Amino acid sequence: MNIGRISDLISNETCFEMIRENRWPDGTVLCPHCDSENVKKNGHDNVQVECQHYYCKSCKRYFDDLTNTVFAGHHRPLKVWIACLYLMGLNVSNSQIAQELDLCVSDAHHMTTVLRNGVVDRKPEVILDGEVEFDEVYIVAGHKGHPEALKKSGSSTEKKKA
Repeated sequence: MNIGRISDLISNETCFEMIRENRWPDGTVLCPHCDSENVKKNGHDNVQVECQHYYCKSCKRYFDDLTNTVFAGHHRPLKVWIACLYLMGLNVSNSQIAQELDLCVSDAHHMTTVLRNGVVDRKPEVILDGEVEFDEVYIVAGHKGHPEALKKSGSSTEKKKA
């Protein structure tokens, strides 16, 4: 029984709308190069016609919906990348992703690697502030019973006196 593939259930148009809504939530397109709002639409992509092109009047550079995103510069349709990301969220293996998206395993592996690296690269730095509480913390406070570990670390009596 064939119920269809997940990539057949979504469209490129829907995926590009989702990208635009997440990238520019208030609807104001900002140039990824200079953050200017002085942007005008400049046609569509020849291959993925759902991809809007833009021109920044401030820095005089061109960009599109995917510029400076993890999805930029790849030849697979955006709906395949979004489906891959969805399947990764369900903890599906690379070989299962390849089968579901009609890819070879090496392409699925490449896509999942690119997506994982993109998430890690854009992860904000965690800054702890204020009072921080811990449950059951184990801290090694010395080298009791292992004097050779102290010697290997470069500590000496002269350094201790200084």
